[in-house]
Amino acid sequence: MSSPASTEPAPLRLPTIDAGVRIGHVHLKVADLQRALDFYCGVLGFTLTTSRPGAAFISAGGYHHHLGLNTWESLGGQPPAQGTTGLYHTAILYPTRRLLADALHRLIVAKIPLEGASDHGVSEALYLRDPDDNGVELYRDRPKEEWPKKPDGSLQMYTHPLDLHDLLGELDK
Repeated sequence: MSSPASTEPAPLRLPTIDAGVRIGHVHLKVADLQRALDFYCGVLGFTLTTSRPGAAFISAGGYHHHLGLNTWESLGGQPPAQGTTGLYHTAILYPTRRLLADALHRLIVAKIPLEGASDHGVSEALYLRDPDDNGVELYRDRPKEEWPKKPDGSLQMYTHPLDLHDLLGELDK
């Protein structure tokens, strides 16, 4: 007896996206705009580039904005319940290990706890929550030539504990 043919369409497979495409910014719904600015600008060190009623736009290095923060649909709101879909985390890329160490130092001074700290082989990352319970990853990439590879040449990512004392040692160099 033969099985009936599947009626589900084959998955769509279009050409891969151009390698030059980048994620330009993330826009987060927050409950309290000033509280979010105190965290992202006051602790992490972003700069406010512009604002309008219920929204603020912040960046590093004068870009128009890396992060948008708004209360348009979330003023006084609560974080999404556990087990629901949504943004897992926003990843903020630091260009050097020393600057990632500075970010860690800022968190320590502000008494903001980490949820985790990992060495992924290709990167080193700090994980935390912002005041609205959004996941935040602060990380730096290792140079591509240092990325670990499997015997077949493919990428070998992993998750090992990150030595925070060693990372903070970058600030003494």
